[in-house]
Amino acid sequence: MEFLASHWLDITTTILGLAYILFEYKASVWMWVVGFLMQSLGIVLYYQKGLYADCGMEFYYLSMTVYGYWRWIRGTASKQSLPIRHFPRRLVLPWLAVIAVVWGGIYWLLVSFTNSNVPLADSFTTALSIIGIWALAHKYLEQWFIWIVVDIVTCVLYFYKDIPFKASLYGLYVVIAIMGWFKWQKIMKQEQRIREE
Repeated sequence: MEFLASHWLDITTTILGLAYILFEYKASVWMWVVGFLMQSLGIVLYYQKGLYADCGMEFYYLSMTVYGYWRWIRGTASKQSLPIRHFPRRLVLPWLAVIAVVWGGIYWLLVSFTNSNVPLADSFTTALSIIGIWALAHKYLEQWFIWIVVDIVTCVLYFYKDIPFKASLYGLYVVIAIMGWFKWQKIMKQEQRIREE
């Protein structure tokens, strides 16, 4: 009972996270609604555990859940739902540069102004997640590759920081992200066939 009382936020956000990834796997707009609630609780959880970059990231995620919801339901010029598509090649190098700059900036902030004992991993997952959620909001197929990397590192980090339920969830996320890539690829081909008819 004491274990459950001390880990209730971890358990609740884990359950919400499972619902979130299943909705993402299905490319369902409900993902954004569940995500908003999950991120709200995540702010408290990560602050309590000293994962300050993750805590700050939740505020960005909150705004992206609103943006992502809007993009998915009214994201085209004709106000139709946004189709799954490929990440534009012209954006790869600029976004890699953004990741490097954000990673370095967050690392410096964590080392300089917090007592974080995991600044390198915390800042890395945060920087990469900024691009991941943006790519998800634009329904790019390749967003799954970004999340596979984030999920692997986060799984290890959360076990280290004694957030076992969320850590296990991120381990499951790796598997679902691999399956999600195949699922979205199939959906994308179906959408293309429908548009061509």
